[in-house]
Amino acid sequence: MSTTATTETLSVVVEREIPFAPEKIWRALTQPHLIEAWLMKNDFKPAVDHRFQLRGDWGSVDCRVLVVEPNKSLSYTWDAMGLESVVTWTLTPTGAGTLLRMEQAGFRPDQQQAYQGAKFGWQKFFASLEQVVAKE
Repeated sequence: MSTTATTETLSVVVEREIPFAPEKIWRALTQPHLIEAWLMKNDFKPAVDHRFQLRGDWGSVDCRVLVVEPNKSLSYTWDAMGLESVVTWTLTPTGAGTLLRMEQAGFRPDQQQAYQGAKFGWQKFFASLEQVVAKE
């Protein structure tokens, strides 16, 4: 049995082309009232090292901003219920709008429930995000 297998982590990746400019999607990813509309209540600020919480009915997620590249890339830690992961958003302009990519990395092999939950949850969050962006 190899010891490296235990350190391998899984990632959830969702990619979708959204028919809006990166600036519009960036607002939905970084403005607290808009984040609340598609994700959770929060005290987010787009500033590196800013610590914030996402709060849902089930509990909260402790986060810290790692990367802020306006209209291009946003990354933050996502620590909840034993899961220590990193969420990275990448915005790439396309002819029809923006290719939005979200990767949540850091699921351990023994965190299947969290991993499956994230796979399901991010699909729902993405659908809500698109509605928020369309209304803005």
